[in-house]
Amino acid sequence: MNQTELEGKWNQVKGKFKQKYGKVTDDDTTFSEGKFDEMLGRLQEKTGKSKEELRKEIEKL
Repeated sequence: MNQTELEGKWNQVKGKFKQKYGKVTDDDTTFSEGKFDEMLGRLQEKTGKSKEELRKEIEKL
């Protein structure tokens, strides 16, 4: 899955992701164009998962 597909999919699954990880807020799941990796970094801090693990989890949702 490329970056554009991942960003598009994220718009579909961010609600499910926030439900799964109670510490994740709307601010954590929002990103500006070109800042998707920065958002993944914030999620990495909140969930304790690597960026690759987060990408794989997003793909599964």
